[in-house]
Amino acid sequence: MIYLEHYLFLAAIIFTIGVLGIFFNKKNVIIILMSIELILLSVNINLISFSVFLNDISGQIFAMLTLTVAAAEAAIGLAILVVFYRNLGSIEVSKINKLKG
Repeated sequence: MIYLEHYLFLAAIIFTIGVLGIFFNKKNVIIILMSIELILLSVNINLISFSVFLNDISGQIFAMLTLTVAAAEAAIGLAILVVFYRNLGSIEVSKINKLKG
């Protein structure tokens, strides 16, 4: 049987992978965006597992709100990334300072 602790452990592992992806990757913007998505996924797992455990639907509603924010973040982030690539020809994070006006 799968208990609440299993879901929390899975969410903690996914959150750790997301944080380590942000800290250890300093060059690629796409990996940083994917790491942020992993962090939001772990938050959703926590919200839904607590919602089921407490028999309350509010956690699932907040998870849907988080999914909406994640979709908007991905769309805006990728649009910024396309403009960034068109201007500089690269997606390295170290070149972001060149876009200052």
